[in-house]
Amino acid sequence: MNRIRVGNRELGAGCPTYVIAEMSANHAGSLARAKEIIHAAKESGADCIKLQTYTPDTLTIDCDNSYFQIADGTWGGENLYQLYGKAYTPWEWQGELKEEAARVGIDFLSTPFDWTSVDFLESLDVDFYKVASFELVDLPLISYVASKGKPIIMSTGMGSLGEIEDAVKAVRDAGNEQLVLLRCASAYPAITDDMNLKTMQNMAQVFDVPVGLSDHSMGSVGAVTAVALGASVIEKHFCLDRAIENPDASFSMNPQEFSQMVKDIRQAQRALGCVRYGVTEQEKSNIVFRRSIFCVQDVKKGEKLTEENIRIIRPGYGMAPKYYKQVLGQVALQDIARGTPLQFGMMGEEK
Repeated sequence: MNRIRVGNRELGAGCPTYVIAEMSANHAGSLARAKEIIHAAKESGADCIKLQTYTPDTLTIDCDNSYFQIADGTWGGENLYQLYGKAYTPWEWQGELKEEAARVGIDFLSTPFDWTSVDFLESLDVDFYKVASFELVDLPLISYVASKGKPIIMSTGMGSLGEIEDAVKAVRDAGNEQLVLLRCASAYPAITDDMNLKTMQNMAQVFDVPVGLSDHSMGSVGAVTAVALGASVIEKHFCLDRAIENPDASFSMNPQEFSQMVKDIRQAQRALGCVRYGVTEQEKSNIVFRRSIFCVQDVKKGEKLTEENIRIIRPGYGMAPKYYKQVLGQVALQDIARGTPLQFGMMGEEK
């Protein structure tokens, strides 16, 4: 499987999971809060802070007919144009936010939603790009992003296998092989029952790329499970406090929750470890509590060893249990006291 490089980090099998904190609308219209989120994400263990680069006009049109109304769900009753007006991150902030991320030592990433936002992010000299699930079918946009020759992390929520194939082809046809695919359930919030994380594993096999999870569920079960199944990237929405009203707060993690998730992810990856058999360092002191062959009655020199006077018991100071049948019927070459671990040289064949 290919690996890709983002800054000084490699993403892919065998590398530490790359954790992205998605700010999205959680700044709630405040530049100061946006900067605070960057600091809190770093302190919570995120590797990267992610923004979204759009305006209402780059996503849709200002129209009130029924096509542009959201009927139900988290944003039920909203008009698309008005919702995006509440949620977007002003472009004039983004250079300053990128500098703030560099100051605190966290990677900066954004999702462009049209060609002008790609051009804008190029002017900021971003290192890599995110493609959102809803833009998976916008092949012209994907081709344009890929043409910049930078790594791409692409979510695949709602995508059929054919649609994902088309999007991957668009990236590769642009001469770009630096791609990560994220499994995503595009519901807000999502439920873990709909994650189907085995699909993530299948994408890795089908497309030969690193994979991960863009997780809109509450809690960290999905993220930690994804890591156990091979996720190289985890993306989660991040806020300072869900009480700060904005379109994304209800399905975002606060710093305490995010920090615990990162700890669980790191521990899960350590638990996966490597293929290794035998005694671990931690187990060394307990190996003596295995079973071995002991004399359980006093045995005189010349007396036969029988099922009555020797047994396989704990602890493990005697001969290995696999020799038990071989030893039965042999005679003691010395007196052996009850409670003595049986050793080679204490017995022999009867003459």
